[in-house]
Amino acid sequence: MKETVILGVDTSCDDTGVGVVRGGRVVANVVASQTALHTAYGGVMPEQASREHLSVIDTVLTRALLEADVTLDDVTHVAATYGPGLVGALLVGLTYAKGLAWARGLPFVPVHHLEGHIASALGASALGASALGASSLTENAEPPFLCLIASGGHTSLFDVRAWGDYGELGRSRDDAAGEAFDKAARLLGLGYPGGPALGRLAATGDPDAYPFTLPLRGQKGFDFSFSGLKTAVSVLLQRQPDADKADVAASFEHAIVESLVRTTLRAAAATGYGTLVVAGGVAANLRLRERLQETPLTVRVPPFELATDNGAMIALAAHARLQAGLDEGDLSVDATPYLPLSDASRTRDESARS
Repeated sequence: MKETVILGVDTSCDDTGVGVVRGGRVVANVVASQTALHTAYGGVMPEQASREHLSVIDTVLTRALLEADVTLDDVTHVAATYGPGLVGALLVGLTYAKGLAWARGLPFVPVHHLEGHIASALGASALGASALGASSLTENAEPPFLCLIASGGHTSLFDVRAWGDYGELGRSRDDAAGEAFDKAARLLGLGYPGGPALGRLAATGDPDAYPFTLPLRGQKGFDFSFSGLKTAVSVLLQRQPDADKADVAASFEHAIVESLVRTTLRAAAATGYGTLVVAGGVAANLRLRERLQETPLTVRVPPFELATDNGAMIALAAHARLQAGLDEGDLSVDATPYLPLSDASRTRDESARS
């Protein structure tokens, strides 16, 4: 059987990502960032993001093929994100990938963006050890396991029963964790994107200086809430304009991380899972990684290169779906800006019956 070479495309927001996965290993991961383009606005401008995707996607694809040392003749499958995300941005990558698959007569695999994040942990062995250290990583992140996705647009806990079979245990009721980081960073005058800048500032501060109340501490479920913490930072800075910004950043980061970790530990106890996959941009936060290392869970965290949006994770998800015998999909799939992961959950038996 010919070795699979999967080309993955992600244009769900403001990064143009194309990756190549060969035989289950990441051999290329090229991302064209739009951070400089959107910094002046303090956030992503959807129309500008779409136009930028369109202008660079050919170049990103060419670079990915060169990095992987393959040609289009070697590619066996094409995969792309079809949702959720900014609809204009999604359409650029999805249409580009479907056109490529059709023109070359290749199978097309539509991938849910969050499924890509879940699969990103599979790339650790190909791209190097995680910041948690090899001793904290399982050899393969194979289901079942618990998955925490924390990014600028999503914060959710999933019961990953099998590839293509996901159950949402909890989600943020308001701001996502990464969104809260960005808003708090703006209050501190750190600019955009705020998460990495706040993390660097927090590393120099005292996390116990301002004891912010952890949200939803008495809940029975596994939801998150972060908008109140952002408001608490705003109120603190209004009342104490001379407050040490590093201490505020460290205290805020501590509250976010503790909320994520404590809720995740309760979910792990409820499900009985001992393995946790952490994905999304917030998975790159060093304090979160250090805190998870202190738990009894076996933690699988993607390398920093795969933590944020990228095309390699989409190719990894496609590889996992193909290995599980799930359907490859067809070229009629459309961009879907609001798409629960449960809507993309299809087991092997369901695929066979349809």
